[in-house]
Amino acid sequence: MKNNSWFITGISTEVGKTVAAAMIARALEADYWKPVQAGDLDNTDSDKVRRWLTGTSSVIHPEAHRLNTPMSPHAAAAIDKVTIDLEKIQRPKSDKDLVIEGAGGLLVPLNDTDTIADLIQPDDKVILVSRHYLGSINHTLSSIESIRSRGLNLFGVLFMGEEHPTTEAIIQKMGQVKVIGRIDWEPYIDEHVVAEYAEKIAHELN
Repeated sequence: MKNNSWFITGISTEVGKTVAAAMIARALEADYWKPVQAGDLDNTDSDKVRRWLTGTSSVIHPEAHRLNTPMSPHAAAAIDKVTIDLEKIQRPKSDKDLVIEGAGGLLVPLNDTDTIADLIQPDDKVILVSRHYLGSINHTLSSIESIRSRGLNLFGVLFMGEEHPTTEAIIQKMGQVKVIGRIDWEPYIDEHVVAEYAEKIAHELN
């Protein structure tokens, strides 16, 4: 049976992509890969996912780029005097499903011409992470439109934070999108919290 690649992107930065990616990887017993890490090199997103997937067989693959400054990858790369070349970013080989986490939102630039969206392949199942805030409806629907305009495969939306029924309903209706579920803002994330939510959303990933 063919393994799937799942690309986790968000409507903005700091919306919960890393937590969502860990939960999805746990639910699918998948490997995890973040192609570009910008900043926080002493506690990267890969480090966090590794801790949260303790006790599983998931492999955390090394990043293609580890940039020192916590800012847009194109600018962080310029500070480090490197260039992010998509042709040189090779996906890790895995005998499992692979969960790939982007950086920021879809149109975050990697260099002068490419964005995070250009890392997504046509066969990838794209999951959009949306966090509730004033303006998030527009950001979510714009992201949905951007994914589809590129001919990419939008699998569904995963909401983060407190429940907002009217927001979630209008996004589902106007975006004509599957809602995978919602993850509350937890005071602390560990492997037990990740496992609990993974169990809740696993059936929606079929």
